[in-house]
Amino acid sequence: MRARHWSAAFICASLAWAAPADAQNVKAGIDAWQRGDYVSAVAIWRPLAEAGDPDASFNMGQAYRLGRGVLVDMSAAQTWLERAAQKDHIDAQATLGLLLFQNGNQADGLKWLKSAAEKGDARALLVYGTALFNGDGVAQDPVLGYAYVSRSAAQGLEPAKNTLAQMDDIMPLEQRKQGVAMAVQKAKTQVAQTTNPKPPASAPKSTGPAPKPKAAPKAAPPQSSFSSSATGPWRIQLGAFSQRSSAEALFRRLSGTLGGKQSYLVPAGAVTRLQVGPYPSKAAASAACGSLSAKGQDCFPVAAK
Repeated sequence: MRARHWSAAFICASLAWAAPADAQNVKAGIDAWQRGDYVSAVAIWRPLAEAGDPDASFNMGQAYRLGRGVLVDMSAAQTWLERAAQKDHIDAQATLGLLLFQNGNQADGLKWLKSAAEKGDARALLVYGTALFNGDGVAQDPVLGYAYVSRSAAQGLEPAKNTLAQMDDIMPLEQRKQGVAMAVQKAKTQVAQTTNPKPPASAPKSTGPAPKPKAAPKAAPPQSSFSSSATGPWRIQLGAFSQRSSAEALFRRLSGTLGGKQSYLVPAGAVTRLQVGPYPSKAAASAACGSLSAKGQDCFPVAAK
């Protein structure tokens, strides 16, 4: 089983902004963002983030990751996301974990993904569950991995459903039953913790639905510190084009979601293949493809030549 890897889809957080009742200025920043006034949004969030507000810190991380209101800076994005993640911000933990995992820092990425998965984040459940199933960076535990991926699939994440179907093909029925029972128990435990939380150490915050932008804004081409340090023998292929300019245009359009990876334009007869990387393992490349596939972009991992 260890040799198997699936599309460990992780949808980089689609600006899942939170607006606690006692931090209306965060909401004011969201309103500015939705109007397209990114500079004002960042100006509102920055002092709140510097004062320790986790929602504002998460939003600052997203702004730097997407290059809106500030220049794309993946190092700054990671710093702000870490600040929010350390305060138990689920979206920040999942986004940070995915960012680190995709860019080769598997150990730290899995640490944050585990934390988000235990809180029920569908993306984290899929990636961490797949890692458990394969023993990729963590001790192999196929039953627990199956339980995590089952919970992700139950939330409607399409790549999780596909991964679960592939696990079903090779996993004994008894182990699958154990995994389902474990998934149900963990889900019940999470519901109980949510329904009867421990008394907060500070003033409680609203858990109501958070306003979200109608569409995730696109980013300028990233200038990320990750791109110079990440290495590996794997890439992802996004297509083959009769015109080189078409391949270049697609890379520019998707660059904000690629975590600072570089493009490779590979001639192949009459076409040019667009590949992006590098990635440290096939699992990391598959995870990156899963993120793009969830957004409608075809993709598959390839070994660099």
